[in-house]
Amino acid sequence: MDFDPFLLLGIFDDLGKIASAIMQPLYWAVSGIIVLAHRLWAPIFGADSGTTWALSIIVLTVVIRTLMMPLYAKQLNSSRAMQSIQPKIQALQAKYGADRERLGQETMKLYKEEGVSPTSSCLPLLIQLPIFWGLYRVLYGAAQGQARGTFFINNPDLVESLRHATLFNAQLSGTFLPINNGFGATQILSLIMIIMMTALLFFQQLHMMRRNMPPSAFEGQMGQQQKMMLYLMPAMYIFIGPQIPVGVLVYWIISNLWTFIQQYVIIRNYPTPNTPAYIEWEERMVAKGKDPKEIERARASKGRKAKSSGTVPGSRAVKGNSGDAPTVSRQEVKRDTVRNDDSQKKVVQRQQVQRTSRAARKKK
Repeated sequence: MDFDPFLLLGIFDDLGKIASAIMQPLYWAVSGIIVLAHRLWAPIFGADSGTTWALSIIVLTVVIRTLMMPLYAKQLNSSRAMQSIQPKIQALQAKYGADRERLGQETMKLYKEEGVSPTSSCLPLLIQLPIFWGLYRVLYGAAQGQARGTFFINNPDLVESLRHATLFNAQLSGTFLPINNGFGATQILSLIMIIMMTALLFFQQLHMMRRNMPPSAFEGQMGQQQKMMLYLMPAMYIFIGPQIPVGVLVYWIISNLWTFIQQYVIIRNYPTPNTPAYIEWEERMVAKGKDPKEIERARASKGRKAKSSGTVPGSRAVKGNSGDAPTVSRQEVKRDTVRNDDSQKKVVQRQQVQRTSRAARKKK
């Protein structure tokens, strides 16, 4: 069969239309929040003021990050639940380390039984990326004189206002590159903001590594990767920042600042076990007369999807005290499941539960 390049181009065109249709609700939401905030700030600073538009973008950032806080709480609880089952995961790795397929099956089974989801920690990032892209497309469209989002489409004057709005004589819709009209205020402000973004991300990661990561995280190949990420992630901003409009850089800086403050609060109050921050948190809890271990158990339980009095749904309730033989409770009959043989070795004794007859149960 001959290869048809036009068929391939048609497929890409269809995929582009699908992606555009998916992004329309985001364009609508982003443009709506910005336009609403613009109406609030316009009477104070003026409708065409760059300060008005910058504050509108900041309002958008605050609204988005506030709406995402429940996701971060879910991420935090899920992380606690994952940490609580680490000993069980390590046991599975020691048992099935040579059989990768079996290890994967048993690990997924453990996640299901414990009611935890390893993907929950990715939700905030996955949700924020489309929002960031929506803001980028809205501002980039304004820079080109193209309205994106229902509220901008219905208000073409606002598109022109945003396109020509300046902050410290720098265009909000302008970028560091390309430098067509010389090195001006737009390039200076972009450069300052790119440096601020890079520094914020670097210190955010450095704070995380020093305060909220156990010493074992810096050992071996994983430790080397952690150290590389400390420098690689901020370096990405240096390469992609010059292509980002100043208005989007405003969003990015405020979002990174929010993340840094949020991380500081989380590390102080919800630190990872076996870290410097956790030791300090334990000392504070003990000083207040609280039990740190009990608090950790309660936090881990919130991250589990299935909770039934500490048992896995579908399992039988097992009763017994430490040091005693466990007993199975069923139909009001308790029978020991462990006995000692003549050599004093504990042997599991499989027994059938005694059942009462139907006639006897009716007499009761």
